[in-house]
Amino acid sequence: AAIMAAVVARRGRLGQEGRASLCSFLLGASVAALPLLLGSSPSLLAAPGLRGRLALALHVAGVNAALLLIYPRPLYKIAVRACFLGFAFGCGLLLSAGRSAWRHFGWYMCSLSLFHYSEYLVTAINNPRSLSLDSFLLNHSFEYNLAALSSWVEFTLEKLFLPELKQITWLSTVGLLMVIFGDCLRKAAMLTAGSNFNHIVQNEKSDTHTLVTNGVYGWFRHPSYVGWFYWSIGTQVLLCNPICVVGYALASWRFFRERIEEEEITLIHFFGEEYLEYKRKVPSGLPFIKGVKLEL
Repeated sequence: AAIMAAVVARRGRLGQEGRASLCSFLLGASVAALPLLLGSSPSLLAAPGLRGRLALALHVAGVNAALLLIYPRPLYKIAVRACFLGFAFGCGLLLSAGRSAWRHFGWYMCSLSLFHYSEYLVTAINNPRSLSLDSFLLNHSFEYNLAALSSWVEFTLEKLFLPELKQITWLSTVGLLMVIFGDCLRKAAMLTAGSNFNHIVQNEKSDTHTLVTNGVYGWFRHPSYVGWFYWSIGTQVLLCNPICVVGYALASWRFFRERIEEEEITLIHFFGEEYLEYKRKVPSGLPFIKGVKLEL
């Protein structure tokens, strides 16, 4: 919350949608305070029994009722999504603080929910004109949702049949560091690009569209893709999911290879020789991906 507030203060005032999302995310994340209110340990919600589940149900019902009372329909659609992500983040904190076998899955829940919420928040700060419900990236694609579901299934099955595989703390720590690095790099790219950043590849150049080459764009031509690439693989290293580590790496590499080629054709059309010179000097940042090939 402190980091989010600092970013907002540095980049300017949040609009109505951004404020609603931030308040709702924090309201959802307040589920992490339930053990304090109940006088129980953080592992309460991961333990068997009805008490923790009842507390969760009451929290969800109470928060949703509050959102319905506070926000009109358009803002409620934003608020309920942000609140859901905050709730997932808070539950992840509770699992992380406990000593159950689901501790590393709690790290994953925090990473996943914060990634999706921060996509919306940074867009609200940087480019509010492009802001929509799709900015949460919750409905990114069928393939993305299938990949997420596959990772949950693999984690659950291996936890049942190979529980020792899910207790490799040093490996999960490496994955967590990859996740933090990847997400920070992506958000740094979004903030550096400002209003030039858009979740949808633009086919028409606007009057305010400029070529960004400073900051993290001086390291890589596509730092947001580099960040997402290592973030996605890091989530599976964190979960100690060997099958999904390989699957995510191959699928992400193929997706970004095609996406970068498509985007660079547009950028060359927009900026001509200026982009070609930049392309010659700065690598794409992704292994074995050089971008669009130009015929001599």
